[in-house]
Amino acid sequence: MQVEEREETTQMKALGWREWVQLPDLVDVPVKAKVDTGAKTSSLHAFFIEPYTRDGNPWVKFLLHPNQNDNDIEVECHAAVSDRREVSDSGGHKEKRYVIESSIVIGKDVLIAELTLTDRDSMSFRMLLGRNLLRGSFLVDSGSSFLMGGNSKQAQVKI
Repeated sequence: MQVEEREETTQMKALGWREWVQLPDLVDVPVKAKVDTGAKTSSLHAFFIEPYTRDGNPWVKFLLHPNQNDNDIEVECHAAVSDRREVSDSGGHKEKRYVIESSIVIGKDVLIAELTLTDRDSMSFRMLLGRNLLRGSFLVDSGSSFLMGGNSKQAQVKI
């Protein structure tokens, strides 16, 4: 059985501890994300979150600062709400968050991500990639960065 597991893991792509991702359903610029295997779900920076109803279904409007350390650029996003749940942050504080689903592009892979929305202005990264998204598709090389392309200042892929 160990041989099968090794064969399976060699099919997975390696990610560094930080990577550029694209969220084509929400924003047209790449977002730098921290890969966080300690986080169960992925989270996205959002502020001025306003719930509303569209065609009888719950939606949210929120603002996003897509660029790390830059609060001048704001993007208005709209997404259907898939859930609202209590999430514990890294400090153990519980917060009720809206949950949305969005396509996410990591390198050449397109996945559907479950994202919790929270204000990450005080955090270094606008987005966290949690283990639920990574499971079965990616391994994490904690000593590397941007294995999917780009560097600390810019993404390799232009949208």
